[in-house]
Amino acid sequence: MTQGLDLRARSEALGGALPALLAQAEHLAATVVLGEHGRRRAGMGDEFWQYRPAMAGDPAGQVDWRRSAKSEARFVREREWQAAQTVSLWVDASRSMQFSGDASRPPKVDRAQLLALALAVLLLRGGERVGLTGDAARPRGGRGQIMHLLAGMTGEGGADYGAPDVSNLSGHSRAVFFSDFLGDPEEVETALAIASDRGVRGALVQVLDPVEESFPFDGRTIFESMGGSLRHETLRAGDLRARYLDRLAERKGRLEGMARASGWHYLCHHSGQPAQSALLWLYAALERGR
Repeated sequence: MTQGLDLRARSEALGGALPALLAQAEHLAATVVLGEHGRRRAGMGDEFWQYRPAMAGDPAGQVDWRRSAKSEARFVREREWQAAQTVSLWVDASRSMQFSGDASRPPKVDRAQLLALALAVLLLRGGERVGLTGDAARPRGGRGQIMHLLAGMTGEGGADYGAPDVSNLSGHSRAVFFSDFLGDPEEVETALAIASDRGVRGALVQVLDPVEESFPFDGRTIFESMGGSLRHETLRAGDLRARYLDRLAERKGRLEGMARASGWHYLCHHSGQPAQSALLWLYAALERGR
């Protein structure tokens, strides 16, 4: 009975947090100025986009003579590029992502979910299809997809560390993986290899807490994984700082190298940093990967 009450309490708390998360994501997306046309560009399509001055090499059939008659210059009528792309998101919900080094700072998973959802808002507004890897929320377009994404990415995993889910990635699509990537790097390497074989391009976003970057520990300290499977006690934590920072730099370098070799992009983002800069970087990274 007690277990059932605990589950109900956690479920109610999660349900109450969903509207707040969505509101934060909408607000974050609204702060990103994408320009007058956002992701729109010239290309195949039926919708009028803009007039531009004709250039050498433009076929005569593309010249809009009615518009050109209003001035001495010739103008080409461009149509909007309308081929929607598919973007799949994976947000690590493992126990490691529940960590926060400061009670006033939300856990890493909160920042990862916020970035993923805000990115989805922008992409859906641009006419793209967005979904989650796996079966939680298949890629779809339209405003209503936001609620499916929100519900699918707010679960909690039981493992200490997460591994990217590359199931159901469609060929020649794009993907973004959000995690602290502190687990087995070979699992990330395998996931990227599978994605690359399918022609999928995207970005790795490593979300870390500032404490994990600075290692401010000294004296007697007990280090324990969020799931309790790993535990280490030391009397001189300060002596571990240099080795820890070297290992962290090595991990970052390996992730960046994996991404580069697969045609992906890599970003390390701290949960204490403004989310807007990471969202802008992500949007630009996906734009470069089109």
